[in-house]
Formats: sequence, structure tokens, C-alpha cells
Amino acid sequence: FLPSVGKYKVYIIDEVHMLSNAAFNALLKTLEEPPKHVIFILATTEPYKLPNTILSRCQRFDFQSISMDDILKRLNIVADEENVKISQEALHQIAASSEGGMRDALSLFDQCISYSINPEITLDDVLAVSGNISYLKIIELLNTCISEDESNAVILLDKMLKEGKEVPRIINDLV
Repeated sequence: FLPSVGKYKVYIIDEVHMLSNAAFNALLKTLEEPPKHVIFILATTEPYKLPNTILSRCQRFDFQSISMDDILKRLNIVADEENVKISQEALHQIAASSEGGMRDALSLFDQCISYSINPEITLDDVLAVSGNISYLKIIELLNTCISEDESNAVILLDKMLKEGKEVPRIINDLV
């Protein structure tokens, strides 16, 4: 279709690596002879899953993770604009959990707003929503391991598992 306003019509295909082989073949035919008024933006976090026939017809731009400081600045702006009270500890945990992705940080922030029943979002709210573990509990677990107190380490680990924490998440937080 021709653009209704402007010179180009832009199509953004997010998570393009999830397309089926048939969809890639259909896209390839369009990419081989694209209309002059169309721009395709193919977004993916896993470019190695794209067929070489698609990659060879694209300009590639690799984006870097956003710094913690920039994520925190943006989250503070959003909190102010939306009149949301949130502790700085909670904001730091959201930024850390997002692993450099602003969309992930904003999504987690939104989930925390919906989850929290308190007038202020706390670190515990963020930990409950994200599935992460309090750094105090991580330090306690590490201290029991360092002091070779195996029975308490197993008890702490069992308590975390009973709280619904997943083993890969516990390992990631320990690292």
C-alpha cells in the first residue's frame, strides 16, 4: 500500500526470528524487489536465527544495552509523571532486573504498579513480581557457604524454593 502521509511506509517486524520458514520465504520475495516507498525494520535479539538469504539483504544495526544510570533516570521521570511513589532500592532492582532493556524495565515497573497494594512500591514488591531474591538473602546464603555451614545453607535454599524461587534464578542472582 502507498503511504497515506509522508514519503515512506514503514513496517516493523519485531521478534523476526520467530517467523516460520514459509513466512521467511514470503518475506524474502518482497525483500528481493522492495517497493520504493516501503522500509522494513526487522528487530530481533537473536540474529543468528535468521536465514542468510534474509541477512544478506539487510543493513544491520546492533544496539547496545542501556546503562543502569540511563534506565534509572527514565524510571524516575516516569514515576514523577505518573505520580507513583517508589523507593530508590526498588528502582535499582527494576533497572538491574531489566538487564539493559528499557522496554523490560518499563514493563516490570508497570507490573509493580499493578501488584503493589501499598502507597509506595517497595523492594519486596519488585522482588515478588520479578522473581528475584533479596540481596540480603543472597549474602546470607553465601556467608553460610563460606563458613561451611552446609545444613543452614540447605535450609536457606529450601526456604527459597518453597517461596517459589526458581533454581536458575537463584544461581543467576548468586553469580
